[in-house]
Amino acid sequence: MFNVNDEISISDIKYTIVKLLGHGKGGYSYLATTDNKKYVLKQIHHEPCSYYQFGNKIEAELHDYERLLKTGIRIPKLIAFDKDKEIIIKEYIEGPVLSDLIKTNKDITIYIKQMKDMLPNIYSAGLNIDYYPTNFIINKNDNLIYYIDYECNLYDAKWDFDNWGIKYWNGDEKLI
Repeated sequence: MFNVNDEISISDIKYTIVKLLGHGKGGYSYLATTDNKKYVLKQIHHEPCSYYQFGNKIEAELHDYERLLKTGIRIPKLIAFDKDKEIIIKEYIEGPVLSDLIKTNKDITIYIKQMKDMLPNIYSAGLNIDYYPTNFIINKNDNLIYYIDYECNLYDAKWDFDNWGIKYWNGDEKLI
Protein backbone atom coordinates (compact mmCIF):
# COMPACT_ATOMS: atom_id res chain seq x y z
CA MET A 1 0.00 0.00 0.00
CA PHE A 2 1.02 3.56 -0.62
CA ASN A 3 0.63 6.61 1.60
CA VAL A 4 -0.32 10.18 0.74
CA ASN A 5 2.63 12.03 -0.83
CA ASP A 6 4.49 8.82 -1.74
CA GLU A 7 6.20 9.15 -5.11
CA ILE A 8 6.29 6.30 -7.62
CA SER A 9 8.14 6.31 -10.94
CA ILE A 10 6.54 4.51 -13.87
CA SER A 11 8.12 4.76 -17.34
CA ASP A 12 10.42 7.53 -16.07
CA ILE A 13 7.47 9.65 -14.91
CA LYS A 14 7.09 10.41 -11.20
CA TYR A 15 3.56 10.18 -9.80
CA THR A 16 2.60 11.54 -6.38
CA ILE A 17 -0.11 9.76 -4.39
CA VAL A 18 -2.95 12.12 -3.41
CA LYS A 19 -5.41 9.70 -1.81
CA LEU A 20 -6.79 6.18 -1.83
CA LEU A 21 -9.79 5.92 -4.17
CA GLY A 22 -10.77 2.34 -3.48
CA HIS A 23 -9.77 -1.23 -2.81
CA GLY A 24 -11.07 -4.16 -4.81
CA LYS A 25 -10.38 -7.84 -5.15
CA GLY A 26 -7.49 -7.14 -7.53
CA GLY A 27 -5.78 -4.06 -6.19
CA TYR A 28 -5.72 -0.64 -4.58
CA SER A 29 -6.58 2.40 -6.71
CA TYR A 30 -5.14 5.79 -5.85
CA LEU A 31 -5.57 9.29 -7.17
CA ALA A 32 -2.10 10.32 -8.31
CA THR A 33 -0.73 13.43 -9.97
CA THR A 34 2.11 14.44 -12.20
CA ASP A 35 2.55 17.83 -13.88
CA ASN A 36 -0.74 18.96 -12.26
CA LYS A 37 -2.68 16.24 -14.10
CA LYS A 38 -4.72 13.59 -12.32
CA TYR A 39 -4.40 9.85 -12.93
CA VAL A 40 -5.46 6.61 -11.30
CA LEU A 41 -2.59 4.48 -10.10
CA LYS A 42 -3.66 0.89 -9.50
CA GLN A 43 -1.33 -1.27 -7.41
CA ILE A 44 -2.08 -4.98 -7.80
CA HIS A 45 -2.32 -6.84 -4.49
CA HIS A 46 -2.19 -10.51 -3.64
CA GLU A 47 -4.70 -10.62 -0.82
CA PRO A 48 -6.83 -13.77 -0.76
CA CYS A 49 -10.31 -13.61 -2.28
CA SER A 50 -12.61 -16.46 -1.32
CA TYR A 51 -15.02 -16.06 -4.24
CA TYR A 52 -12.65 -15.39 -7.15
CA GLN A 53 -9.56 -17.16 -8.48
CA PHE A 54 -6.76 -15.18 -10.10
CA GLY A 55 -3.85 -16.10 -12.29
CA ASN A 56 -1.28 -13.42 -13.10
CA LYS A 57 -3.22 -10.28 -12.17
CA ILE A 58 -1.11 -7.71 -14.03
CA GLU A 59 -1.14 -9.79 -17.22
CA ALA A 60 -4.90 -10.29 -16.84
CA GLU A 61 -5.48 -6.53 -16.43
CA LEU A 62 -3.51 -5.74 -19.57
CA HIS A 63 -5.16 -8.52 -21.57
CA ASP A 64 -8.62 -7.50 -20.39
CA TYR A 65 -7.94 -3.87 -21.30
CA GLU A 66 -7.26 -4.95 -24.89
CA ARG A 67 -10.43 -7.05 -24.97
CA LEU A 68 -12.51 -4.16 -23.60
CA LEU A 69 -11.04 -1.72 -26.11
CA LYS A 70 -12.41 -3.91 -28.90
CA THR A 71 -15.93 -3.71 -27.45
CA GLY A 72 -16.03 0.07 -27.79
CA ILE A 73 -17.53 0.61 -24.34
CA ARG A 74 -16.44 3.62 -22.32
CA ILE A 75 -13.37 2.82 -20.21
CA PRO A 76 -10.48 4.93 -18.94
CA LYS A 77 -7.46 4.98 -21.23
CA LEU A 78 -4.45 2.96 -20.14
CA ILE A 79 -1.59 5.45 -19.79
CA ALA A 80 1.33 3.29 -18.60
CA PHE A 81 2.18 0.14 -16.69
CA ASP A 82 5.07 -1.55 -14.95
CA LYS A 83 4.78 -5.33 -14.84
CA ASP A 84 7.57 -5.74 -12.29
CA LYS A 85 6.01 -3.24 -9.87
CA GLU A 86 2.51 -4.51 -10.77
CA ILE A 87 1.24 -0.98 -11.32
CA ILE A 88 -1.13 0.39 -13.93
CA ILE A 89 -1.66 4.10 -14.65
CA LYS A 90 -5.10 4.96 -16.03
CA GLU A 91 -6.90 8.05 -17.16
CA TYR A 92 -8.73 9.69 -14.23
CA ILE A 93 -12.42 10.28 -14.84
CA GLU A 94 -13.88 12.78 -12.42
CA GLY A 95 -17.38 12.25 -11.15
CA PRO A 96 -19.47 10.31 -8.67
CA VAL A 97 -19.21 6.56 -8.27
CA LEU A 98 -22.47 4.85 -9.23
CA SER A 99 -22.62 3.02 -5.90
CA ASP A 100 -22.71 6.37 -4.06
CA LEU A 101 -25.75 7.43 -6.08
CA ILE A 102 -27.47 4.15 -5.29
CA LYS A 103 -26.69 4.41 -1.57
CA THR A 104 -28.27 7.88 -1.46
CA ASN A 105 -31.36 6.72 -3.38
CA LYS A 106 -30.69 8.91 -6.43
CA ASP A 107 -32.58 8.08 -9.62
CA ILE A 108 -30.15 6.10 -11.80
CA THR A 109 -32.60 5.23 -14.59
CA ILE A 110 -30.48 7.10 -17.15
CA TYR A 111 -27.40 5.06 -16.18
CA ILE A 112 -29.26 1.75 -16.34
CA LYS A 113 -30.25 2.70 -19.89
CA GLN A 114 -26.65 3.61 -20.73
CA MET A 115 -25.50 0.26 -19.34
CA LYS A 116 -28.13 -1.59 -21.37
CA ASP A 117 -26.97 0.30 -24.47
CA MET A 118 -23.44 -1.06 -23.88
CA LEU A 119 -24.53 -4.66 -23.35
CA PRO A 120 -24.74 -5.69 -27.03
CA ASN A 121 -21.09 -4.66 -27.50
CA ILE A 122 -20.03 -6.61 -24.41
CA TYR A 123 -22.08 -9.71 -25.17
CA SER A 124 -21.17 -9.81 -28.86
CA ALA A 125 -17.53 -9.98 -27.77
CA GLY A 126 -18.48 -13.03 -25.67
CA LEU A 127 -17.77 -11.22 -22.42
CA ASN A 128 -19.15 -10.14 -19.09
CA ILE A 129 -17.72 -7.27 -17.09
CA ASP A 130 -17.95 -6.82 -13.33
CA TYR A 131 -21.30 -5.05 -13.09
CA TYR A 132 -20.90 -4.20 -9.40
CA PRO A 133 -21.75 -0.46 -9.02
CA THR A 134 -18.39 0.54 -7.51
CA ASN A 135 -16.87 -0.18 -10.93
CA PHE A 136 -18.72 2.68 -12.66
CA ILE A 137 -18.10 6.43 -12.64
CA ILE A 138 -20.45 9.09 -13.97
CA ASN A 139 -18.24 11.51 -15.89
CA LYS A 140 -19.01 14.98 -14.54
CA ASN A 141 -18.26 16.53 -17.94
CA ASP A 142 -20.66 14.53 -20.11
CA ASN A 143 -22.90 12.62 -17.62
CA LEU A 144 -21.91 9.34 -19.29
CA ILE A 145 -21.19 6.17 -17.38
CA TYR A 146 -17.69 4.67 -17.62
CA TYR A 147 -16.61 1.18 -16.62
CA ILE A 148 -13.46 1.94 -14.64
CA ASP A 149 -12.30 -1.60 -13.93
CA TYR A 150 -10.60 -3.60 -16.68
CA GLU A 151 -11.86 -6.96 -15.42
CA CYS A 152 -13.83 -9.02 -17.89
CA ASN A 153 -14.60 -12.71 -18.19
CA LEU A 154 -16.05 -15.04 -20.76
CA TYR A 155 -19.81 -14.65 -21.01
CA ASP A 156 -21.90 -16.71 -18.60
CA ALA A 157 -25.61 -15.89 -18.34
CA LYS A 158 -25.46 -16.41 -14.56
CA TRP A 159 -23.16 -13.37 -14.28
CA ASP A 160 -24.62 -11.08 -16.95
CA PHE A 161 -26.23 -7.73 -16.21
CA ASP A 162 -29.85 -8.88 -16.17
CA ASN A 163 -29.20 -11.94 -13.99
CA TRP A 164 -26.63 -10.51 -11.58
CA GLY A 165 -25.63 -6.86 -11.98
CA ILE A 166 -29.09 -5.28 -12.02
CA LYS A 167 -29.78 -6.67 -8.54
CA TYR A 168 -27.18 -4.27 -7.15
CA TRP A 169 -28.16 -1.38 -9.40
CA ASN A 170 -31.83 -1.46 -8.44
CA GLY A 171 -31.26 -2.15 -4.74
CA ASP A 172 -32.46 -5.76 -4.57
CA GLU A 173 -29.02 -6.70 -3.23
CA LYS A 174 -27.35 -4.56 -0.57
CA LEU A 175 -24.10 -2.82 -1.49
CA ILE A 176 -21.11 -3.39 0.75
